[in-house]
Amino acid sequence: MSSILDVELILKIETLNPIRSFKGRGADFLLSQFPDEEGFMCASAGNFGQAMAYACRSRKKKLLVYAATTASPYKIERMKSLGAEVVLYGNDFDEAKEEAKRVAKESGSRMVEDALAIETVEGAGTIGLELLTSGPFDALLIALGNGAMFNGIATVFKARSPKTKMIAVQAAGAPAMTESWKSNSLVTYPAVSTIADGIGVRLPIPEALADMRPITDDVITVEEVSIIKAMRLLHVHGGVVAEPSAAVGIAALMEDAQRFAGRRVATIICGGNLTESQIKQWLL
Repeated sequence: MSSILDVELILKIETLNPIRSFKGRGADFLLSQFPDEEGFMCASAGNFGQAMAYACRSRKKKLLVYAATTASPYKIERMKSLGAEVVLYGNDFDEAKEEAKRVAKESGSRMVEDALAIETVEGAGTIGLELLTSGPFDALLIALGNGAMFNGIATVFKARSPKTKMIAVQAAGAPAMTESWKSNSLVTYPAVSTIADGIGVRLPIPEALADMRPITDDVITVEEVSIIKAMRLLHVHGGVVAEPSAAVGIAALMEDAQRFAGRRVATIICGGNLTESQIKQWLL
């Protein structure tokens, strides 16, 4: 892949675990901080819900997850199989999250909002600590959803390797965080249009944006066709099954090859939850 992309490429694989994504780092750490809590609530496109379900099951805690009616049936079933109660609400992740927050406020339940709860950011930051052992890097290209992974890793690198460029990558069909960062104002969208459901955010978290500003060197978007090509490249030449959100860093290298040519770069393969039909459609 390095020769194909004309870079020295390091892949940080975060899919070889029971939930096939990096989200377990933050979820497990968060639950360790609240040992007396009987149950939790969260909203998820799928991966964070699986992480919370896995962590709750191991500690015999109850979990209620709100997910959109359009969420991946595979990810919904995975959450349920790990012991979560799943409520489907709204047309997208942000609608599900807003409803979950409303219900949590009424019921007094502990609502865990990924990227807002500092433990989710700190958990993701451990990826940065591990990446440092393979450095130095000219740049890191990190998928940007609500910001937990990017902010966690970028905080570590700005403290330990400040010369490394921290570049956040979003799907062009869900650019709310990108436009908010570039305009230094909160930009929202009525809908998103991307196969990268894990980073399909239309209502940015203001606190996450504030955290991003001093640790971000650039934020870029990539097209859907590039995401699919990147997934196939990872599968054929990297031997990795990556979901769309996990492939946006590679898509960025493909779309702007001249910018990164000859550089030593890393990207995080942050999730690998694909259905059999998605594998046939996108990877084969």
